[in-house]
Amino acid sequence: MIFGFNTDVKHGDTIYHVQSEAREGEQLLQTQVFMRGRCIGKKAVSYAATPGYGDSQKEQQLRDQHRLVLEAIREGNLEAVLDRTEGESLAAIKQLELHWENADSVRSDHNLTMRLRVTENDTAVPSARLTFRFSRPEAAPFYTQAISDSAGRAEISFEIDESSLPDSSILIQATHAGRTVTRKFALRKSD
Repeated sequence: MIFGFNTDVKHGDTIYHVQSEAREGEQLLQTQVFMRGRCIGKKAVSYAATPGYGDSQKEQQLRDQHRLVLEAIREGNLEAVLDRTEGESLAAIKQLELHWENADSVRSDHNLTMRLRVTENDTAVPSARLTFRFSRPEAAPFYTQAISDSAGRAEISFEIDESSLPDSSILIQATHAGRTVTRKFALRKSD
């Protein structure tokens, strides 16, 4: 079963996006915190050593972990719940980069087309899995996936009404070989 949670929460003047998911391949329950589209911290719990750990147990533990991080943000105590390895800063953790290559020209007719490139240290990352979550007002979120080509590029296109753009957003997560990047983009009408 695939499940996860996404929540925007505000503390002071800052809006944080909190994303929690069960990472089946790594047997982790992971919560990531984003600010302005950049991951600023993670909390992960392994369930690998727990035989017979069922989907309902994973979902409840992930829900509790997600709630813990949300409460820490609201209380201004986020650093206390994030994972840290002794002597390691989050900035030192190698992650992927996600570049939106056609951000200035994405819409034609009734379609929104996004061209993205996944890199690591400015080198293309082929075969990265990109998951897109398109949120728009008064409609269920739309999900789709793509795989980056040998140049690290991937493209998606979907139909959208321009009037809903100012209230819509796209969350994109790229994953490859245990590394990840997640970015959230707000959309707007072209001038």
